[in-house]
Amino acid sequence: MGLWSAIQTSASALTAERLRMDLIANNIANVNTTRTPEGGPFRRQLALFASRKGPDPKVGQGVRVVGITESNEPPRLVYDPGHPDANAEGYVAMPNVNIVTEMVDLITASRAYEANVMAINAAKEMAAKALEIGRY
Repeated sequence: MGLWSAIQTSASALTAERLRMDLIANNIANVNTTRTPEGGPFRRQLALFASRKGPDPKVGQGVRVVGITESNEPPRLVYDPGHPDANAEGYVAMPNVNIVTEMVDLITASRAYEANVMAINAAKEMAAKALEIGRY
């Protein structure tokens, strides 16, 4: 793997992790959304990643987002008979978003993003050192 392909591989991961962090932020922002245009409460969104194949099928060339899916976990039922979206028994279907899970996912995505930034910087430093070899 050359320096340029190493940078491209990490850059693809940066793009994927940025999308993952955007989805997590959207999930957190909609933690109390009980009514959506599709009907029902907001459903947690997740990014689906896959490896990007290079010319050699044994060597990956980064990551790509293959889709965004909604969690199929059932909504949380909260007893609030005064809520406009409450059912006949007084329960409101709340989004299936757990703040603790979202924060853990956000930290994981952030660390993965940082690791890929460090990998790009290491590749740039190696390229700079390689250029210095012929200097002397």
